[in-house]
Amino acid sequence: MFTTSRFWNRPIALASVALLSTALLAGCSGQKGGSSTLDKKANVSLTVWTGQEAGAEKLLDKLGAKFHALHPNVTLNMSPGASSTEDLLQKLSASFAGGNYPDMSYSFGSWTSQLESSDRTLDITKQVADPSVKWSEFSKAAQETARPTGTKTIGFPAIVDNLSLLYNKTVFDRAGVAYPTNDWTWDDFRAAAKKLTDASTKTYGYAYSVSGSEETTWQLWPHLWQNGGDILSTDATKSAFDSDAGRKAVDLLRDMAITDKSVYLDQTDTKAAQLFASDNIGMITSGPWALYDLGIAKTKYGVSFLPGTDGNHATVSGPDVWALFDHQDANRAYWTYEWAKYLTDPAQDLQWNVAIGNLPLRSSEADSPEFAAQVKANPGLDVMAANSANATTPRPTVAGYVGLSSAVGDAVSQVLQGKGTTASALRAAAAKADKALKVK
Repeated sequence: MFTTSRFWNRPIALASVALLSTALLAGCSGQKGGSSTLDKKANVSLTVWTGQEAGAEKLLDKLGAKFHALHPNVTLNMSPGASSTEDLLQKLSASFAGGNYPDMSYSFGSWTSQLESSDRTLDITKQVADPSVKWSEFSKAAQETARPTGTKTIGFPAIVDNLSLLYNKTVFDRAGVAYPTNDWTWDDFRAAAKKLTDASTKTYGYAYSVSGSEETTWQLWPHLWQNGGDILSTDATKSAFDSDAGRKAVDLLRDMAITDKSVYLDQTDTKAAQLFASDNIGMITSGPWALYDLGIAKTKYGVSFLPGTDGNHATVSGPDVWALFDHQDANRAYWTYEWAKYLTDPAQDLQWNVAIGNLPLRSSEADSPEFAAQVKANPGLDVMAANSANATTPRPTVAGYVGLSSAVGDAVSQVLQGKGTTASALRAAAAKADKALKVK
């Protein structure tokens, strides 16, 4: 049997969402026990919260029906779980307390540490170590997000993305500037942005968010990493971005915005994309979610890796996961894992992520006819898929990251608008971030 109900909406997760405290998740009632021995033929009913918009949900329905046809004893009860993806964490917390939590749920990557601390997740580390699973085909950032503390693997990657450099060919041609390549340095990037800028036509070489949101912050992380810096200390209890690497990262952006005046400072996190599409901005850093709209706007664009430092082209990724939950039932645990594995195998991922225009979960899918068709419809998607290899470091999933991100976003926004120095802004941001990291 296969049952489903429709989900409302699931946007690409760019911005940080409000996180519940670890204490709220951990303070739950006891689990209900089930079968202690595995019987693969026993009838099993699994609850799955999908977190997808209607189109993607329909594809999941079809895949679920195929899985049921292969395993008639397994019933997949698929439903949204909450009125929006952002509300799933709160719903999960309530379900932990009531003992009626699902077997599997879509989860933003930023939630995974808190989910693990709930003591409700399965640990599938041994299973995914099986060579047949081909765990190495997932990007390193996706792997580590599914292993938030490095001790347990609580699920499979669900959606992957990354930031790449998008360039407007019309703006470049108009200014007589050569297009970016995957080998560009930040010096190349800065020089091009300055040449592309034309005050008389209100054209800017680059755009950067100064809203203070996660959009502001996560755009900074590649600069930090490429300069050898870290977001957190090794034990993840303190911030580490207030460093020489952090100052170099922010100073580059400040010099472009203040000295060169080549950066459009976006207060809205939406205007820059519109100006890029209408040929008023030469370059933006964005991801696969931007390509469909550029195609609709008939914008002539190209895609490359982010510019690099000393050959390091590290990018940032915001992978989400399918979190798997433990009901102390050997049969439910077995089939929850099997369903997640089936869903994320290349054959099925080509029918879901690739079919809806997302990046493929696995590197082996890049040469498939299905992905080639998507690249034809959305040029540059192949470059973004290749750029997944540069997504080697995950964004932190600790509860205090929300406060840390807010502090960094505010600091960068102020500096780029000429208010204060890089050193003083990062020092103040680090103090705020460290307070946020202490909250449990």
